[in-house]
Amino acid sequence: MTQQEFQQISHTIPLNPGIYKYYDGKNELLYVGKAKSLRKRVGSYFNKTFTTYKTHELVQRIRRIEFTIVNSEQDAFLLENSLIKQFQPKFNINLKDDKSYPFIVIKNEPFPRIFLTRKRENTSALVSELLTITERAAYCSM
Repeated sequence: MTQQEFQQISHTIPLNPGIYKYYDGKNELLYVGKAKSLRKRVGSYFNKTFTTYKTHELVQRIRRIEFTIVNSEQDAFLLENSLIKQFQPKFNINLKDDKSYPFIVIKNEPFPRIFLTRKRENTSALVSELLTITERAAYCSM
């Protein structure tokens, strides 16, 4: 997809948080990404010079863009993670190995902080793995 082609559809992309999916001419999923603002993030691929060959090659292959709007940046993070693990797009080199599940951390503090992380902390914090229903079933059947 060229910058001119993107300019023709950019106004249809919302400013909301969500995930975006890039497809090639054969309708094969190339890449899944997340964004706080879909329009700004997707537009950044078409409004800059590329620092890596991988990004340049990705943009050259894009023929169709889909997006899914979610309620928050955290929801986008979780949806992106599960879609990458499910479809293993060619240009998503991270998260394919099932070794980096996100965790919810609840700090043991007077006013507990709650946040997502990929690093398991060995503190008194309560750490809970976020697994999909199928991953939980597979894990329990081991």
